[in-house]
Amino acid sequence: MKYDEIMVRYGELSTKGRNKKTFTDRLGENVRQSLRGIDDVKVHARPDRLHVVLNGADSDVVMDRLHNVFGIQSFSPVLRTEKDFDQAAEAAIKMLAPQLEAGKITTFKVETKRQDHKFALDTFQMNRQMGGALLKAFDGQLKVDVHNPAITVLVDVRLNGIYLTSQVIPGPGGMPVGTAGKGMMMLSGGIDSPVAAYLAMKRGVSLEMVHFYSPPYTSEQALAKSKELTGVLAKYSGHIRFIQVPFTEIQETIKEKLPEGYLMTVQRRFMLRLAAAIAQKRHGLAVFNGEALGQVASQTMNSMVAINDVTSFPVLRPVLSFDKTEIIKIAEEIGTYDLSILPYEDCCTVFTPPSPKTKPNLEKTRYYEQLLDIDGLVQRALAGIEITDIHAGQEFLNQNQDVFAELL
Repeated sequence: MKYDEIMVRYGELSTKGRNKKTFTDRLGENVRQSLRGIDDVKVHARPDRLHVVLNGADSDVVMDRLHNVFGIQSFSPVLRTEKDFDQAAEAAIKMLAPQLEAGKITTFKVETKRQDHKFALDTFQMNRQMGGALLKAFDGQLKVDVHNPAITVLVDVRLNGIYLTSQVIPGPGGMPVGTAGKGMMMLSGGIDSPVAAYLAMKRGVSLEMVHFYSPPYTSEQALAKSKELTGVLAKYSGHIRFIQVPFTEIQETIKEKLPEGYLMTVQRRFMLRLAAAIAQKRHGLAVFNGEALGQVASQTMNSMVAINDVTSFPVLRPVLSFDKTEIIKIAEEIGTYDLSILPYEDCCTVFTPPSPKTKPNLEKTRYYEQLLDIDGLVQRALAGIEITDIHAGQEFLNQNQDVFAELL
């Protein structure tokens, strides 16, 4: 079935009042980014709806991309005609025929909206005459059911034509990425932080991924896994900057000079210092992470107090109140779970002590940390960062080969 365009409904954006144009313009740009590479489509972000004019492009391919664009409440493939009843009826018959042949529908109703109140037929007349035309065309195959129809034919009489659709497809909801500002996501190779990144982007945050790596203790496969996770998440924003921060010297120094019970707490303090410093340098407004309350030793409230002590920068935790099964469910839905469970250790796990403090004392933490050259360690790590621009679906990991290599 060849449709003329895809009509996109805004959802939450409709409540934005005088700021609405900022949000719709951003959504329009995000949709254009998501459709890059599909020739001839045109995107028009209007106050009431966003229209993707297909110009012959495959509607299924376009709709598959729209499923990943936050800020869309729903969308519909649409046929457009001139403001002529006979043309509109012919289009409605053409639209329903494939669904009828597939056995998907037996009952229907017609719902009409009119922006153009000067059109010759009012809402009731359009409903009745369009319903009659469909009953005549599909004689004996369709029945009218206004209460519980198998399909609803939506007719929208607008100033520039009549638009018809029989499908309303749910979108991902949320807010357009970029409308809530920029944040730095502390991305490990685990399950939780990619889910936290997804949830932050759903609320309109444009993220850059900050990943700490510690060669030779962490492998190239671990780094590649985190980059590939970023590629999966990039389908929601087109591309994401990946910032890799060398962490070996910091971890070795902490392990050499500090008591074992405080290794994890002080490591996390350095990570947060670095993430906050990168955010300030790159005009970020907050640091995000994948901490879930009580899940591991560093994620108790006592540990969070001790770790957050190093910065006044906002630290946001999208999965804070989620349990593990909830996080795993989202990870499976967004396609990060299978990558996250690949057996490549990140720097958060390779130096984990057998008995980390679950209730670290803040004063003791500060005292032990003063034994280190904090400024020097931080500055050398910042000087060694590397930034990669990662696009949607970009691959860095040959999983079969790397799993074999890891076992050798």
